[in-house]
Amino acid sequence: MKELAVLNRDPLQGNDWPGFVPSFSAMKILSLRDKDGKLRAQLDIDGGNHSLLWSLFGSDRVADTTYSKKKCNYGSILSPKAQLAGDIHGAPPGSFVSQLAEIMAGIKTTQKMAEFWLQVVAELRRLWNEGQPIPWLPIDDNPDLQYCLLHQRLQVINCCIARKKRHLAALKMLDSGNVEDDPNNKDQVTYPVSETWAQNLNTIAPALYAKTKTGELVPRLGVLHPAENLTMLETGEPVFSPIIQEGPVLTEDLIRETEELILRTGSVGAGCSQLLSDMQAFKAANPGCILEDFVRWYSPPDWSEVEADHLSDETSAKDDVSSRRGRLSSRMQSKGNLWQELWESAKPIPAAKQAPLFDEDLAGESTLSYLEEIAPSDFFEQLFIVAVSNGKSFYHVHF
Repeated sequence: MKELAVLNRDPLQGNDWPGFVPSFSAMKILSLRDKDGKLRAQLDIDGGNHSLLWSLFGSDRVADTTYSKKKCNYGSILSPKAQLAGDIHGAPPGSFVSQLAEIMAGIKTTQKMAEFWLQVVAELRRLWNEGQPIPWLPIDDNPDLQYCLLHQRLQVINCCIARKKRHLAALKMLDSGNVEDDPNNKDQVTYPVSETWAQNLNTIAPALYAKTKTGELVPRLGVLHPAENLTMLETGEPVFSPIIQEGPVLTEDLIRETEELILRTGSVGAGCSQLLSDMQAFKAANPGCILEDFVRWYSPPDWSEVEADHLSDETSAKDDVSSRRGRLSSRMQSKGNLWQELWESAKPIPAAKQAPLFDEDLAGESTLSYLEEIAPSDFFEQLFIVAVSNGKSFYHVHF
């Protein structure tokens, strides 16, 4: 896009993308909405990029950082507009990319489109550096694969910003040792750390310690909420679900690359890393726990309860914790089982203190680089599809 932005001639007059760019420009009729005459007036102003940027990032953003899904019809199963956008791999009506397509359709030359896009990317980078979410997008949703890659990539940025805030909040909670500090933090009202986490903080507060077999009280670290109807087999203490590291944020192209890598190499390293991380978080939240406790919480099908009348007959295994209350599945008991090896090596470390499995900073910077270096053909193709969706939606609403 940089090369296109500095061209001295108008690509529309040349033959850079025969038949394609003119078709995109023709979408003005469908997608340029003349609501209150505001957008058209902006496009007529000489050097009007400032006003166009303002329409994407300006005053509305301050009042709408929480992104009203109802207002934008985002992800609504009942909305024909959202269904159409998903069917043709466009963007949700009213979303950032949808509004971007409307603006681009009103710019006369591809060179000016490229210049405007680079200004948009510069503004996106500023928001990223300041830790502010992109407007007109969900602030903490994984990329929605039914929409275009451009929309997915922008969702990655918002998701990474939210995760970074969550991680900092978790560190603060661990360092302060007081989980009741965060729920009333007004700075987190418009940018929630975690809905489930916030709902359970008050429940966690009275039970921050667990008693081990020796009777020692050991602090629980990185707890999320009590696990339902589970107690530790050796100590009888309640099992708590830990805060665990979140998985990678993947767009459709990254998912495809990951699948191809696994097929080509047979590697499952990422899965082992996640399992080890979860084990460490579980140990930190449940001092005195054993592998059987983790399996009962993490993979219930690999644990089977044993009836009381059968237990009395198993005297030969009376010292075996599994045999007293149930047993692990055959795969868990097999020699050299990966879970057993990982459990032995796992240390009690809360998720917030672990080495990150997913680098939000790297993902955010990589996404911004992608947006800056995107091929014009890919960029305009995606916007063309979004403009078609916008135009169809406009037609159904008004005719």
